[in-house]
Amino acid sequence: MKTKKIIAGLMSLAMAATLAGCGSTSIEMPEDAGGADTAAADGADKTDGGADGGAEGGDSTTAEPASDVPSLTDLYGDETIQLTCYSQLANYSGKLTGWFAEVLKREFNCEMTIIPDSEGMFDTRMESGNLGDIVIFGSNGGEYQRAAKEGMLFDWNDDDILTNYGSYVKNNMPYALENNARFNESFGAENAVYGFGHNVATSPEDHEAFFYTMDIRWDLYKELGYPELNTLDDLFNVFVKMKEISPKDENGNETYAMSLWPDWDGNMVMYIKAFATCYWGHDEMGFGLYDVETGKYYDALEENGPYLQSLKFFNKCYQAGLIDPNSMTQTYNEMSEKVQAGGVFFSIFDYAGSALYNTEPHLEADKGMYPVVPKDATPLCYGMNVLGGNRVWTIGANTEYPELCMAIINYLSTPEGYMTYWWGPKDVCWYYDDEGNTCFTELGEAAYKDRKGTIMPDEWGGGNFNDGTFQANNTTWSKDASNPDSNGETYNCENWKSRRIDAQYGILQDWRDFSGKYNSQEYLDSVNHKVALATSYTESDKSDDLKIIWEQVAKCIVNYSWKAVYAKDDAEYDKIVAEMTAKCKEYDPNGECLAWCENEAAIRCGLEDQVR
Repeated sequence: MKTKKIIAGLMSLAMAATLAGCGSTSIEMPEDAGGADTAAADGADKTDGGADGGAEGGDSTTAEPASDVPSLTDLYGDETIQLTCYSQLANYSGKLTGWFAEVLKREFNCEMTIIPDSEGMFDTRMESGNLGDIVIFGSNGGEYQRAAKEGMLFDWNDDDILTNYGSYVKNNMPYALENNARFNESFGAENAVYGFGHNVATSPEDHEAFFYTMDIRWDLYKELGYPELNTLDDLFNVFVKMKEISPKDENGNETYAMSLWPDWDGNMVMYIKAFATCYWGHDEMGFGLYDVETGKYYDALEENGPYLQSLKFFNKCYQAGLIDPNSMTQTYNEMSEKVQAGGVFFSIFDYAGSALYNTEPHLEADKGMYPVVPKDATPLCYGMNVLGGNRVWTIGANTEYPELCMAIINYLSTPEGYMTYWWGPKDVCWYYDDEGNTCFTELGEAAYKDRKGTIMPDEWGGGNFNDGTFQANNTTWSKDASNPDSNGETYNCENWKSRRIDAQYGILQDWRDFSGKYNSQEYLDSVNHKVALATSYTESDKSDDLKIIWEQVAKCIVNYSWKAVYAKDDAEYDKIVAEMTAKCKEYDPNGECLAWCENEAAIRCGLEDQVR
């Protein structure tokens, strides 16, 4: 059932008291909660870093605090400061280079080294007594709570750093900050604000942009005569035919329908799980998925459940030569290069499909990737949330530079800072026109179309645009939040008035003629889809015994799932899945993991009374 519900976000606020773990992480929302105009107007001025909200695009970003507060230079002098950012979301390790590194140097006179997460990294850094300067958690679950309980996170109330160096955050994200404070109270951290969650919304009344887009090589689909896609089997058959007409990529290498990567595997194989989310609209929860409309939980090991259906589909594709055999061992970047060379026909994600393939040379050659959704599919998108998500921006308790860390997070939360995060430096890559409409420069448009192929000016660090981005990989605002410096637009360039133009390429016009829509977002909004309502849900803590069981089960599911993808025939596939199921039951004979997951799914959907 199609679930485009404008009321979704408002429902989530009303439900917040029951959706949060133990009911203790929610906050009572005022009637104007999330209103962009209200958020932009509350006590903001340019002196302390607030936005003026005008269409003229006034200076909403100042790195220095108000005049009666010591500046960063007063505090630290003129020497360039070395910061570390430990990010559990990062796919990059080392010192930042390129244009964002230049932004940090110009705005804050600092350099930053990114430390990604890896097995044992959190424990190692906890034992060392220093998590880092800026610390980004992948969730507000056990590790975040442990860090807070053990005094490893800086309280933003201390020394008034939020007021003095984070005024834009304070003035414009009050509900996200309050949500963090209430959540901290739930595990005994009284009157503390350690940060805020990602993807903060300025309005709760809509959903975020789709990133499960089902991008397909449109030129090949066109060549095949636009075969009707009703089912998963139809999609498979199209993949087979695409390989027949395009067996080699631009470099002479073999082509595949899909190319996976293991970088982001967690409780399950990420791409297998995400395919189930994309196709059937079930969101991830622990070792399985749940229906975001009904709360029904599907164990990853459930026969004919969405995870095993997805796993079986990938093995079917592998047996037909449609899955990149390097999927289990390659990196995301290695996969990206194959997509860019035309070696991949399909991606469930826009960022791993059209965003990589639709370069100027490809589009000019009438080649491109655009979405087409089979009729029985219901892709998922996420409701917007003024409370923020569960990926938390924090500051390490033992940093020598809490004011600087706060100022950087504050910068990334200002309109100019967040625009810079996505699109590059202001006036170099983007600007506001006389009417306050957001526009790309020629360089910015090139970077949007081809992030890896666009070279930045030497004075902005040189190198390609993609390598120069902020590699910590976390957001402040939702990309689809309102940008108060613009003329009523969002941060998402897909919605800018300046970019709503006639198709410059025949392949794009062909897709528009077929879909009847201007862009992928309009198209996906028109097909059957599901919306995961925004809530203040936070996962419950696990006992120490359950954590041990959990780790064993997670490794088992991930390792055996990859084996199942590569099974040479159906008999071997069935044997591997049966062995995976048996071993998981050995690790968890009493079904503690399943019980925890079912309980969490019920809490997430406000159905606690239905938990068995």
